[in-house]
Amino acid sequence: MRRYDPVAITLHWVMALGILTLIGIGLVMVHLTLGPSRVFALYQLHKSIGITILIAACLRLMWRFVRPPPPLPPDMAPGERRLAGLAHLALYAEMIGLPLTGWAVVSSSVFAIPTVLFGVIPWPDLPWLSSLPDKKPVEAVFSAIHAYGAYLLIALIVLHGFAALRHHFVLHDEVLARMLPNFLRRSRR
Repeated sequence: MRRYDPVAITLHWVMALGILTLIGIGLVMVHLTLGPSRVFALYQLHKSIGITILIAACLRLMWRFVRPPPPLPPDMAPGERRLAGLAHLALYAEMIGLPLTGWAVVSSSVFAIPTVLFGVIPWPDLPWLSSLPDKKPVEAVFSAIHAYGAYLLIALIVLHGFAALRHHFVLHDEVLARMLPNFLRRSRR
């Protein structure tokens, strides 16, 4: 069985941790009532991790072209192969699209609060959005796209996780094992 290379495995799991953290922070920001200083800190952290995910997703996509993923099991049904391909395409679209829509929300915000990644690196607004005379409707559209996109991402992550577990526990193939770090893999002697 051919495995993903260490760079792809590392990017996958670091991004997974970052995305799950983003989802948690996003849900807290939207559904809990917190004081202004906590909300501000959470928004800054959410933006910082989001931009980091955007950069990592672009690197991961480039790496995927340089080092293509291992082939799927030969006995996998053609329809299942297509679904797996569509699911991965949707995940990549979300990993790039959600940070971009979040960046668009911040750039079109009437509050014009600067983004400083992890409190250190100033991050610019998108100039064509920050200079709009009437930002409010644009911000509302991007906010809605970002929110609905986040819920779609949650659904895709659940689907992705169940598919990986199905391969491991039901089909007993190596699809999950090829993405696991070495320290989590069982020896198959």
